[in-house]
Amino acid sequence: MFDPKTYAFDVEKMTEFFKQNDFTKQFSNMKLPNVDAESIMAAQQKNMDALIEANKAAAAGYQDLFKKQMAVFEETMAEAQKYMGSMDTTKLDPEAAKAQAELAKAAFEKALANMQALAESAQKANSEAYEIVSARVQESLNELREYASKIATNA
Repeated sequence: MFDPKTYAFDVEKMTEFFKQNDFTKQFSNMKLPNVDAESIMAAQQKNMDALIEANKAAAAGYQDLFKKQMAVFEETMAEAQKYMGSMDTTKLDPEAAKAQAELAKAAFEKALANMQALAESAQKANSEAYEIVSARVQESLNELREYASKIATNA
């Protein structure tokens, strides 16, 4: 059976390409008047760092979500097997039918609660990643304003 402990999504491996290929070196020799390439590259590095952190937060959240989904699935299957094993269709009287209906209702309510918990986990993972990116976008806009004002005063 699937073991969520051995499942790993490694954001560092995903970003290794960018770490091994330093794109800032390609732009370091470019000299444009009134353009501070180093500050632009530093800002882009901050953007990449924010994206990496957002991906880490999202990956951690999704790993947690996946583990919860597997636990819910395994629990649901175990309960269904237990329920099916205890069900005796040869002795289906009104009381037994009522008891089985109550069991089915309880299982349905539990499934709904589990689905809501999973949805909340997914929303939390997305919110954490969004907050990281949103904060960096705001910082980036402030940096661009500062940079534009520097260019305007140097022109």
